[in-house]
Parts: sequence; C-alpha cells; structure tokens
Amino acid sequence: MCEHLPSCPPASASDHEAAVLVAYHPEQGWGLLCNGVVVFDDSGELLPDGRSLPADRKLTGCTA
Repeated sequence: MCEHLPSCPPASASDHEAAVLVAYHPEQGWGLLCNGVVVFDDSGELLPDGRSLPADRKLTGCTA
C-alpha cells in the first residue's frame, strides 16, 4: 500500500504505527495507515490480516 520513499514499516513490523496516516475519521474514532493498519483513538488496532491488538488500557488512580 505504501508508495512513498522511504517506505513505511509493514504491518508485521514492531514499529508499524510509524506509517503515514492516509485517512482519518475523528468523528468515528479511527484512522488508516498506509500499511493497511487501522488505528483507533483508544489505541486499539486492526491489522490487515484481520487480527486485532487491544487498546492500551493503563489503570490510573485507586484500584482497590
């Protein structure tokens, strides 16, 4: 999908989030990177092969 130079990291790379944002829909909470990864505002991701990566939900404050 990436057509610019230098090429963005592929979706399988550990730094795949460094790819260029090609579409962004803030009203829906998601964006599309040029490597085919869909990123969500809650930090979850959907990879081109259909796998999902959960949102990074760090607990803050009291957990008792």
